[in-house]
Amino acid sequence: MTAGQLLTTLVTIVVVVSALQGACAYLILLERKIAAYVQDRIGPNRVGPRGLLQPIADGLKFLFKEEVIPDHVDKLFFLLAPAVAVSTALLAFAVVPFGPTSVEQPPAGYQFVIAPRVDIGILFVFAVSSLAVYGIVLGGWSANNKYSFLGALRASAQVISYEIPLGLSVLGVVLVSRSLNLERIIAHQVEHGWNILFQPLAFLIFLIAVFAECNRLPFDLPEAEQELVGGYHTEYSGMKFAMFFLGEYTHMITTSLLVTALFLGGWHLPGLGAVTGLVGVLLKLIVTMLKLFGCIVFFMLIRWTIPRFRFDQLMALAWRGLVPLALLHLLAVMVVLEWQLPRWLLLPMSLLLVAGAAGSAARASAAPRPALTAGRG
Repeated sequence: MTAGQLLTTLVTIVVVVSALQGACAYLILLERKIAAYVQDRIGPNRVGPRGLLQPIADGLKFLFKEEVIPDHVDKLFFLLAPAVAVSTALLAFAVVPFGPTSVEQPPAGYQFVIAPRVDIGILFVFAVSSLAVYGIVLGGWSANNKYSFLGALRASAQVISYEIPLGLSVLGVVLVSRSLNLERIIAHQVEHGWNILFQPLAFLIFLIAVFAECNRLPFDLPEAEQELVGGYHTEYSGMKFAMFFLGEYTHMITTSLLVTALFLGGWHLPGLGAVTGLVGVLLKLIVTMLKLFGCIVFFMLIRWTIPRFRFDQLMALAWRGLVPLALLHLLAVMVVLEWQLPRWLLLPMSLLLVAGAAGSAARASAAPRPALTAGRG
């Protein structure tokens, strides 16, 4: 790496990390506004015009709030947990393209990714993002609080369960694109069409698993306040509590960009590839940001629309629903590739699998349940 490339990378890291922190602050404001809209309220509107300075006020409040560390906690791991939650979320962002990139050697122009041309990009994201559960587990265990510990156990079981369909859903995209490099996956979609058009079932499974990985409703069982009084971060306050939120929202941005890169063509729109020069780069960057924004808004609308699952329903959805569907979809992709069939056959196969799963679930819900008998004594 030359000195110029090193300087470009360092500047990109500083700009991206700063932008992520500001974006997380205003995404919280956006979510509060969306929640108010869904619930027919006004939402934050006091600090600044239309409440636009509310995130700055909240940040200052967290910054100057007294740092309380209970006497009964394991102080080392108690302080390490929020740092792990933030660092893993930021590190996973390193290989995710946030704008137009090039797969040429050497690449033409600036690459909108911190670490370009990483041939195991998807594996890196999954490996690093899976480490985020250690922040939650350490936070719950080190607090020496039964409610926090229960939340941490729920989180570990949830993340381990949903990482399996998450990885299986991406394997079909990897097989079709013949690469683990996110930039090459985007380039393949530019040439052959977006993956969501051919593998809608993989997109649906990946999206559901991402909700669970980010602990977003209806999968926020690790912090279900009805029975856990706040979950794994019950004992946290001040900036330590804010770091957990920063990690969660950063992970949401990263996974939304992953959805954009894997299934929505990244920066691509029909006809956009013909636009060159600075105008083309800006248009591609705007398209990527619009797709990212659409995914994040969808995340937020789902949170304020669908109620939380019970824990047994959450685990059943993963092991009895998503994992078999992901395996069958992967088998369909392998059949199409092995027999060199047209790629469009994956679309009716996905629809048939979804119809079969819906019919099986309907029959299971309609089956008579055994009557409950009162116990003696």
